[in-house]
Amino acid sequence: MVQAFVKLNDETNRILNILKAKYGLNDKSEAINLMAHQYKQEILEPELRPAYIKKAKKIMKEEPIPIGTSDDFKKRYEKKNVRNIRQTTS
Repeated sequence: MVQAFVKLNDETNRILNILKAKYGLNDKSEAINLMAHQYKQEILEPELRPAYIKKAKKIMKEEPIPIGTSDDFKKRYEKKNVRNIRQTTS
């Protein structure tokens, strides 16, 4: 276990106290650990959420769009993007 002294601003201190009360935690270090765990789940590992897996499976079932060679791809998409950009900036 690592020990650390930290400086907290007033807002962070209030948030930690709210977490302590809401989850029945013993101290602010437990609140910080909870925040770190929640951050990891929500921000660092979003690709593991069930909604992401469901979306990925749906995409995998879709019919792929044939594009041919990389030159065909460029012809198909670069011209459209250039036209769209010119129209929106005019």
